[in-house]
Amino acid sequence: MSRPRRLTARLRLTLSYTLFTVTTGVLCLGVVYVGMKYVPNYPLTSANPRYRSDAPSRQEILDSLLTASGYALTLLTAVGMAGGWLVAGRVLRPLQEVTAAARRASGGDLGHRIALAGPRDEFTELADAFDEMLARLERSFEAQQRFAANASHELRTPLAINRTMLQVAAADPAGQNWPRLVERLLDTNRRGIEVTEALLQLAELSHGAPESAPLELSAPVREALAAVAAEAAELGVAIDAELSAAPAVGNEVLLRQAAVNLLQNAVRHNLSAGGRVELATGPDPEHPGRVRLTVRNSGPVLEGSLVATLTEPFLRGGGRTAQRGPVRRGHGLGLAIVAAVTEAHGGRLRLAGNPDGGLTAVLSLPGTAGSGAAGAAR
Repeated sequence: MSRPRRLTARLRLTLSYTLFTVTTGVLCLGVVYVGMKYVPNYPLTSANPRYRSDAPSRQEILDSLLTASGYALTLLTAVGMAGGWLVAGRVLRPLQEVTAAARRASGGDLGHRIALAGPRDEFTELADAFDEMLARLERSFEAQQRFAANASHELRTPLAINRTMLQVAAADPAGQNWPRLVERLLDTNRRGIEVTEALLQLAELSHGAPESAPLELSAPVREALAAVAAEAAELGVAIDAELSAAPAVGNEVLLRQAAVNLLQNAVRHNLSAGGRVELATGPDPEHPGRVRLTVRNSGPVLEGSLVATLTEPFLRGGGRTAQRGPVRRGHGLGLAIVAAVTEAHGGRLRLAGNPDGGLTAVLSLPGTAGSGAAGAAR
């Protein structure tokens, strides 16, 4: 839909300045003209008797005033137009820079910044807000590109492995260990299904808030602990749980999944053996009226730049390639799902590297009445 053409903002400002200037001039001259109406209407003579030349009458003065006023208003209009055009151009120059940046951004150049200099005013605030928006769009676009590339890689890998195994089996049917082949095919197929389900879960969480109800946060966390206990025992990781009362409002299924993901992340990225995980629920002392789940694990020292990106999909603490060993290989979607669940519940997720190694994850949620009271429920 095309918009109708209209005068530019610069021309409208110029006409506004000119109209204001001319109107002011007309008012001033009108006051002078009205004042001259009170001049006595009789011939004026010089105070010195030697000069006999007649002075102008009131009507002659008024006629001269009208003539001079016409020339003055004409000059004032021209000066107002020229000055208004220059002033409007100078005032609107920052908007031209914003417009140019917007056009570059619409063309795909999200790395350009206006960086408007000068004192802080409405235009610099607009430019700074636009630069911040471009920065967020650039980060989001880059994250989406990485997500698409990583998702394609994760979904293609099990399919490529299955195809390779089937091709080898078809080339030498008699020399195959069929039970082992079926087991490996089922394993790679399971991994592909897990990735697909995790992606679907992320997509569902981004479309509206989940159904919520009052609940005791320690209940789904206790279920998550039971689900991860066997894997932790197999890896030799001890879990110390202190589950205090934490009444909250949320979706129990999603919160249980978030707790499972946090615990699995803490267990799988722990020390190879003899590591520890500390699990706790209870009121959030930093934010009254909220409750929180805290998961702290030992492990290698993590850089702050890495911790800041751990909630990005398909990003693993050890990089894109999983380490070999008894640890079950993750997909890099666990913390991304936790972040999405937290956002869907209006909560806050804070990740911080521990000085002595490992990670501390704090999931803070809105509490219910009485969430400030701590109940000891081991």
